[in-house]
Amino acid sequence: MRTAAAFLSFVLAVTILPARPAMAAVSASPLPGGKTTYVISQGHLKAASQQNWVRLGSYRFAADGTVSAALYLWWQRHPKARQRTGTVPDPSCTTRAGGVASRPRACEVLTAGGFTGAPDESRTGTYTVAGDVLTIRWKIAQTWTEQWYVRPSPDGRLARLDLKQSTLATHGYGYGSNAALGTRRAMSSVKAFPGSLRQDLTSWAGGGLVTSGNQPFGHSAFRSCAATTSCLTYLQPSSRGACQKSGGCPRYGGGTRPDVSSIQYYLTMISKTDRRDTLWHWCTCLAMERGEFCYTGNSHVKPLMQIIDDTGAFRGWVGAEASFSTGSRATDMLAVLRISDFR
Repeated sequence: MRTAAAFLSFVLAVTILPARPAMAAVSASPLPGGKTTYVISQGHLKAASQQNWVRLGSYRFAADGTVSAALYLWWQRHPKARQRTGTVPDPSCTTRAGGVASRPRACEVLTAGGFTGAPDESRTGTYTVAGDVLTIRWKIAQTWTEQWYVRPSPDGRLARLDLKQSTLATHGYGYGSNAALGTRRAMSSVKAFPGSLRQDLTSWAGGGLVTSGNQPFGHSAFRSCAATTSCLTYLQPSSRGACQKSGGCPRYGGGTRPDVSSIQYYLTMISKTDRRDTLWHWCTCLAMERGEFCYTGNSHVKPLMQIIDDTGAFRGWVGAEASFSTGSRATDMLAVLRISDFR
């Protein structure tokens, strides 16, 4: 039986054992451009390849140096058919007559396959910011690192990402703010945006790359729809250079009538609870060649994510084209783009 002195010595010995070292705190990291939430468009676009892909979605940064991504993926290896959105713009902004009308045709808007559902992929990683360079290392089976230049907007309400280099992507755009991903603006706000939107785009088609920059995007020319408030429409009256030069309109390619030389444009909200919109357009003469009112061929489907600044204001979109051909992969149309007042 222990004596009281022996028991006291045992207790003291236990209580003075060295304490375990505290768990190291996760080191804080400056947010890129001081912003938490970015909309991202990126792609692997190489002229000689038919394994190209585009991704569109969001990156979310935390002060502990972690980043998460939720992205839609369109890949030539697994082409997706165009998808119906369920939106048919009402008669105030479309026509059912066709012909020489000044409004686009009343057609159900299409988008890229899968864009009306949940993102295809999610991943996590870590990031660091050194000067104006953001570095991301994704925690996936293969090595994937990215570096972006971070550019703050003059008003401080937005930050822009310009792709510096990536293990897998060749082109990319990003815009970020501290607005929640669920913050978006209605089509009435898009049309009323007072700034000048301009587009930068790199596209792949027919085994070639085309880059165009600083092109005006005339959002104010779109027509509002009285009942279908989630949609804007625009009939571009003359597009002989864009449509007929491809040779896709052998019977109607030489005309100058609006119903022959026009392009039908539709800009539609996909979700009321996040940033998704979509742009759909096609040459009128292509539908006429097929004897169709609404074109069912290789139309352009361009899913978009709204750029929203710290005040909740609309500032444009990042987007991707994922127009897979109903024929061969050689006639797919893929692109990475941005449309913004801050470029």
